[in-house]
Amino acid sequence: MADGNDRLTDSFDRGEHVIGARTRSQPLVDAELDTRRLGDRGCGLAGAQERACEDDLGGRCDEALRKLAGFLTPPRAQWAQLVRLAGIGVGVANEEEAHEDRLADMRSFRYVLADVFTDRPLAGNQLAVFTDARDLDGVTMQELALELGLSETVFVLPPNAGGTVRIRIFTPRNEIAFAGHPCLGTAFVLGAPLQLGVIALETGNGIVPVELERDESGRIVYGKMTQPVPTVAPYDRAGELLAALGVPASELPVEVYDNGVRHAYVALRSREEVAALKPDMNALAELDLVGALAFAGSGTSWKVRMFSPLDGVGEDAATGSAAGPLACHLGRHGLVAWGEQLEIEQGTEIGRPSMLYARATGSGDEIGAVEVGGSAVTVARGEFRFR
Repeated sequence: MADGNDRLTDSFDRGEHVIGARTRSQPLVDAELDTRRLGDRGCGLAGAQERACEDDLGGRCDEALRKLAGFLTPPRAQWAQLVRLAGIGVGVANEEEAHEDRLADMRSFRYVLADVFTDRPLAGNQLAVFTDARDLDGVTMQELALELGLSETVFVLPPNAGGTVRIRIFTPRNEIAFAGHPCLGTAFVLGAPLQLGVIALETGNGIVPVELERDESGRIVYGKMTQPVPTVAPYDRAGELLAALGVPASELPVEVYDNGVRHAYVALRSREEVAALKPDMNALAELDLVGALAFAGSGTSWKVRMFSPLDGVGEDAATGSAAGPLACHLGRHGLVAWGEQLEIEQGTEIGRPSMLYARATGSGDEIGAVEVGGSAVTVARGEFRFR
């Protein structure tokens, strides 16, 4: 099911795009699909043409889908007759027409589902990206994020501060100014149709550029974001945090890093201690944090778990907004040299293994810049319809 050899990738990369200049009846991010180039390239995700139609990537596959439907569904009259014979009643065909009329009056909002900080599907951190949210208000965005129930959902809007697009990020409970896996995942989703090497995302905490790397076939294989430089402060409720995590102490000072979201960092002695954590989620929810991050490791290899019950997430599979500050934390306390790239394992305990790469530059106690990277794959597309 991976996007790795998805035949749409090649088609996307030949697309044309217009941002913010189309009428509301047209997609914010659009691409023109050349069906002649959709030969089988070893794609592991079935139904690429069908998904192309669902994403408004061109109408030239409509006829093929109608023919396919003819093999799968009996003619309407025959279907109605079969229903009558089953004793369900008459007028069923008219009910189908009425249903179609009702759908015609509804607004349609399409989204792409991606798995982020992984190079294979059904791993990493899930993300939904609504690629055209111009007709959605903030209340409805929040309701959609709760409906989907993912750790974050992104809504793409026209830019207003010099970026490629503007995004709003919602957890199931609230909107947040910045988050890492939504930025990386959105860049992967938009990178192919926009044919750009860098996607500049306007977030609530400034512009976050994401640099995209492609393989020889043009497929996006890696993205690297430059994150907001976080502020740092001692955490004045460290005792409560340690008690909620069920650990006696931290190997480093417990500090809070804020780059648009607030994470507190607790250093444990071993990866095994991190894996064995069974935190009190109710106690963690009483703290004034977006997330509590426990970590252990050495050199450039680290294991983390991040808990965020305050945002309705529980345990997070991959936390890009916390990976960058972890590199800062280790650099400031001398466990890793400034400028070294870390490999961060996360999500194993909840069945969503993820790999994040983070690097921070600076000197002494001063943070210079923060970069976080990883891969992502598109795994599904969907649509909401309502008035």
